[in-house]
Amino acid sequence: MMPAPDRDDATERRFAELETRLAFQEQSLHELSDALAEARLEGQRNRELLGRVLEDLKQLRRALVADPASEPPPPHY
Repeated sequence: MMPAPDRDDATERRFAELETRLAFQEQSLHELSDALAEARLEGQRNRELLGRVLEDLKQLRRALVADPASEPPPPHY
């Protein structure tokens, strides 16, 4: 007994639709993976930048609260 042609067409359409969905999902997965990798790199760059800014701020605070007696006299003295 052979399947009806309408049934074969419907099955082919379903397979084509599933293949299309799978291809779309694979493409979406690749795009999300690339976006995640870029976000991780950006996060690492931001952490490094924040670390440098915090270190600069610490040095600035140390300079601002330094003992005035340790400062050299102004040039006009």
